[in-house]
Amino acid sequence: MEIIIRPDAAAASQLVARLVAKALRAQPALVLGLATGRTMEALYAILVRMHQKNEIDFSRCRTFNLDEYIGLAPGDPHSYRHYMEQHFFGKVHLTSDRTHLPDGSAEDLDAESERYESEIRDAGGIDLQLLGLGEAGHIGFNEPLSALRSRTRAKALTPTTRRQNAPLFGGHLSRVPKRAITMGVGTILDSKRCVLLVTGRAKAHMLAKAVEGPITSMITATALQLHPRCTVVVDEAAATRLRGRRYYRWIFDNEPEWQEFRSA
Repeated sequence: MEIIIRPDAAAASQLVARLVAKALRAQPALVLGLATGRTMEALYAILVRMHQKNEIDFSRCRTFNLDEYIGLAPGDPHSYRHYMEQHFFGKVHLTSDRTHLPDGSAEDLDAESERYESEIRDAGGIDLQLLGLGEAGHIGFNEPLSALRSRTRAKALTPTTRRQNAPLFGGHLSRVPKRAITMGVGTILDSKRCVLLVTGRAKAHMLAKAVEGPITSMITATALQLHPRCTVVVDEAAATRLRGRRYYRWIFDNEPEWQEFRSA
């Protein structure tokens, strides 16, 4: 695991965008795993601007999102499909046949979960998976006590997660679905590379547990410590509780692989 600390949220998002751009230029048919949430919106805005400047091309890319709410049709304005169309897909000309999300309106959720796993396998696996950190320390909707080898499945959402997502439903907790289909922790760990983006002081305590604490199913982000190529990009506010801050900065300032990212 590598931890990179940037001065602020904008700089953290910019670095992750550059990582995505570099991977896409090296592999135009990149299979890209995507996340949702407020942290991701700044990242998608940067990627859209890069697309508009013809700096990157998503036309051959395929995408797989982490999760979708159960009970919401793809066209529902609160669905993650709608979110992705608004913030990303529709702005970089990614056609619907190249973008994949679980179907939260499926009648047979077990069959839908297996279908999604099969689609990921048929695509050759995810090359680069973007991740955010939930307030309960979860990745995707892998809530506390999710098995670290779990696969895509239906999962009940904790009250903490539902409160965290309530602003996306007009602040009405009662409107937030109680269940979702999510990639499992094991599915995420199968990705060839993971990039976790965390910003804001509110995430500092949980971030420290996720990257410096013991591996536990109570905090599913700790499973990323097992991944052979996981990069964690955070801002100064989120890094305030990290014990190894000085070491992480030294690594970024001295490792040759990060030389091109140290400017701007």
